Amino acid sequence: MLHREMLNKIPIFPLNVVVFPGENLNLHIFEPRYKELIKDCIETGISFGIPAYLDSKVQNFGSTVKLESIVNKYPDGRMDVMTKAEQKFRLLNMEPTLGSKLYAGGEVEFMEVIDNSNHSERVLLIETVQKLFKLLQIKKDNLHPEMELLSFKVGHHIGLTLKQEFRLLSLEKESQRIDLLIDHLIRTIPAIRAAEKSKEKVKLNGHFKFFDPLEF
Repeated sequence: MLHREMLNKIPIFPLNVVVFPGENLNLHIFEPRYKELIKDCIETGISFGIPAYLDSKVQNFGSTVKLESIVNKYPDGRMDVMTKAEQKFRLLNMEPTLGSKLYAGGEVEFMEVIDNSNHSERVLLIETVQKLFKLLQIKKDNLHPEMELLSFKVGHHIGLTLKQEFRLLSLEKESQRIDLLIDHLIRTIPAIRAAEKSKEKVKLNGHFKFFDPLEF
């Protein structure tokens, strides 16, 4: 059990990933400290925080996740678990161990995720995302303008770098997040189109080509 003086702290599980509130995250648990963490989640129902690990250091933003289920247990104690992300937080400080526990802990400030976007912004984002999907021959019909926190629903699916995903998480307002995504797509889609044209040219190299006669 966690001691009373630790109630303002949460377990911390840094990962080289950005976790958005509301998303499902599957984890393979193999380190002793995180086996202990999952055991405590089962026994007490606690959530734990996953701050992003970038540039060889733990960053100050992340999301808490709650254990949903244990999918597989292995004879050596390893586990495959399903979790659900809950709240965005700012990590105020971190300790290598949480009291007598093997896993790390830290004080966090929970952050409000503000959805101030309007319908036209959300429609524009979906239309732009669908242009990318069409270009890449990806079929996704489950996006609609009224989805809550739409930016987080598409954030992992449009080719953002890990640093860009972290930037998306760190932004306070949904309108800011939508602007970031649309800007990324506007720059990315022409580059992909150009790459596709280059691929077609490469395919034609070495083949006989038919040219229309020119009049001059």
